[in-house]
Amino acid sequence: MEFRIEKDSLGEVKVPAEQLWGAQTERARNNFAIGYQPMPMEIINSIAVVKKAAAYANCDCGVLPEEKRDLISQCCDEILEGKWEGEFPLPVWQTGSGTQTNMNVNEVVSNRAELLKYGKIEGLARFIHPNDDVNKSQSTNDVFPTALRMTATLWAVGYLVPALQKLETALTAKSQEFADIVKIGRTHLMDATPLTLGQEFSGYAAQVRHCIEAIEAALPHVRELPIGGTAVGTGLNTPAGYVEKVVAYINLFTGLDFVAAPNRFEAMMSHDSLVELSGALKRTAVSLMKVANDFRLLGSGPRSGIGELVLPTNEPGSSIMPGKVNPTQCEALAMVCSQVIGNDAAITVGGMQGHLELNVFMPLIGRNLVESMSLLHDAVLSFEEHCVVGVRANVARINQHVSNSLMLVTALNPHIGYANAAKIAQYAHQNGMTLKEAAVALELVSPDDFDAWVNASQMCCR
Repeated sequence: MEFRIEKDSLGEVKVPAEQLWGAQTERARNNFAIGYQPMPMEIINSIAVVKKAAAYANCDCGVLPEEKRDLISQCCDEILEGKWEGEFPLPVWQTGSGTQTNMNVNEVVSNRAELLKYGKIEGLARFIHPNDDVNKSQSTNDVFPTALRMTATLWAVGYLVPALQKLETALTAKSQEFADIVKIGRTHLMDATPLTLGQEFSGYAAQVRHCIEAIEAALPHVRELPIGGTAVGTGLNTPAGYVEKVVAYINLFTGLDFVAAPNRFEAMMSHDSLVELSGALKRTAVSLMKVANDFRLLGSGPRSGIGELVLPTNEPGSSIMPGKVNPTQCEALAMVCSQVIGNDAAITVGGMQGHLELNVFMPLIGRNLVESMSLLHDAVLSFEEHCVVGVRANVARINQHVSNSLMLVTALNPHIGYANAAKIAQYAHQNGMTLKEAAVALELVSPDDFDAWVNASQMCCR
């Protein structure tokens, strides 16, 4: 392998000649050989947007020439186009501020600019310097948390919320399709009074709708960007008007609606907004776990379980039992929900580490947020497409369960009282009789009154 010599404030470093990264990236690559998880490209891309926006803001403020602005902007655009993904080798598990990744981006932009201008990469004496130009008016301490908030907002607004809306629509459509199918309800996993399958599904749709609302409610605080705070929030080394301009350019380049943090000290020393968003993701995972588990229970069988739902047959379910089909989409969604809940625990711990002026668990928080939202996005779309859309009601089995239920006796309470209704249910269960047979045998209700008072469909409409 051929190398070139790069320099940083600690001295010379041998860097693979074909790579765009520089000395600090190479040092970090050797010092942080931890795990196999690279910094998510979603975060890298957000940093590139910050660098581009900062170049334009600095130019507007008169502290960066237009030629340098345009070169930095071109190099950032190339990153955003996916041309240099191999130039970001650093793992999540690095310094807690994300300094190595920020410098990785600075060095790639700087060296790519050198190639564009001169066709070669020189040492510290270069036209576009990673610190003095690409990182001008910035610190990792305001760039990295800004990038995290941008990434979180983009994923929530652009991907996760639309996926959840699609699932809500599918569940609502099923609730309408199943509106007239009366089934037995269950509480404590035991027979309860009836409802319609449509009503049951409307509950699932409402759960998803409230998840969307929880995510959207967390976003206003997430949209507050600490960019311009530089090292500790004071804005040292930024020109007048820089903050307003850099946020405006970020909005222009992303199409989103960010604002400058009203208090940059809070936005840098803590990441409560991201903890809150993660809490909304956990809430979403909890709700989706319930939906997935209910589908599994209601679809259990097909002959020896509840069997009220017929789940789509997507693939063979067993390597030994012929003809077996499993609720695979439900299981995949449930596993994703478990991972999201675990990620939230890690984010919660990371959010506690805002010691004094800086939180130093930012790569952990960012990585887990990206994973949680991407997993939820993919699992929700998969569950909607391969399970919810194709689920069918097993009407014959549902009717069988309704007719066998003892809890229809609840309709007799207003007429004969709780104690007498309980006698009927217990007598029917002990003697293998229907409720009507037991009621007549005990001489508590006449056949005509029973038919008038006990109607499963009417019990659903109160």
